[in-house]
Amino acid sequence: MTSATSVLPTLLPAPSTGIRALARLGFLSIGVVYLVLGVLTTMAAIGVRGAAPTDQQQVFQTIQHLPLGQVLLWLVALGLAGYVVWRFTQALLDTEHKGTTTSGLAVRGFYIFSGLLYALLAYYAGKMAWYGHRVREADTTKPMLREALQHGYGQWLLGLIGLTVLIAGLVQIYRAWSGKFDTDVNGRELTDAQCRLVYRTGQIGYSARGVVIAIMGYYCLMAAQHANANEIRDTAGTFNALQAMGPGVLGVVALGLLAYGAYMLVQARFPILRGLGNR
Repeated sequence: MTSATSVLPTLLPAPSTGIRALARLGFLSIGVVYLVLGVLTTMAAIGVRGAAPTDQQQVFQTIQHLPLGQVLLWLVALGLAGYVVWRFTQALLDTEHKGTTTSGLAVRGFYIFSGLLYALLAYYAGKMAWYGHRVREADTTKPMLREALQHGYGQWLLGLIGLTVLIAGLVQIYRAWSGKFDTDVNGRELTDAQCRLVYRTGQIGYSARGVVIAIMGYYCLMAAQHANANEIRDTAGTFNALQAMGPGVLGVVALGLLAYGAYMLVQARFPILRGLGNR
């Protein structure tokens, strides 16, 4: 008997050039977010006066304060929403041809999980652009996770989230050093030297991002194990933990985040979007 997931791609409309444009805008927006995050984190690492480990909401606030910042923030919000559309397209239309095996469904489930996380970021960016001020802490994910612990199933739910995030971080590091990430940039228009530079940039970027994500997942997992919401770390808390390891640790990670932002800009310019064509 044919499963619902196997016939779903045939029931849904084929991906359009509009989705392709949204995906590229998504890569561009993510690149901008990580470049700003990397710059702010580098400033904190080298001890620039007034600089401190930051989170992604403060990144949006920084973008908002740039020339034409309100317009830029709207574009970033739109781009992040476009990336969400692309992630769900990957999962539902199986553009990566992962299939319906256990491992294939796990990968497609990760696409949905990733899409939901970026949907939250798009929501924060859009809300900040709409109201013109920083999103209140009560609207962030961290208090939501704290609230989850108040329920009977909270520890299990928080533990599952933490484990998922930890595994996602480790997968990012694995992709970096196995070279599996190198299938997302179309290098036909690049020279060999440029391809090597892009590859190394992506490798460094994915490694740094994986370290940050894995640390966040670890602390979330520990918070679940100890039923202690104070152990949950957001991006800023993770950077504080890295800074406590030594003066150079946060700086290395910050440079890696800059590299990831640069790699995403290259991917926006030369994407490989399986299922959409690569013109």
